Amino acid sequence: QVRLVETGGGLVQPGGSLRLTCQAFERAFLIAAMRWYRQAPGKEREWVATITRDDRPTYSDSVKGRFTISRDIFREAADLQMNRLNSEDTAVYYCSAVLDDRREIWGQGTQVTVSS
Repeated sequence: QVRLVETGGGLVQPGGSLRLTCQAFERAFLIAAMRWYRQAPGKEREWVATITRDDRPTYSDSVKGRFTISRDIFREAADLQMNRLNSEDTAVYYCSAVLDDRREIWGQGTQVTVSS
């Protein structure tokens, strides 16, 4: 069973940057795509970005041009580089892995807080 662990969250000032990492453990070769979502207080979970097995990224309009998703096959990880952060980016960020059988596995989440 694939297992995911997110790291890299924290407190950052507006305009700053953070890099999140989603590390996959156990049978990572089954992963067809990796995604990042986020959930702000009082709001529904929102899709942020996806990277496919063949390295094709897609982004939500709210982060396009500021966030970059990448996948490192050798590390079995997916990173989310977040630049020009603002208060609206404050949320718990979740990583997911879409497997070849279409199941979606979730990580536990990491908190990102943008505040001065």
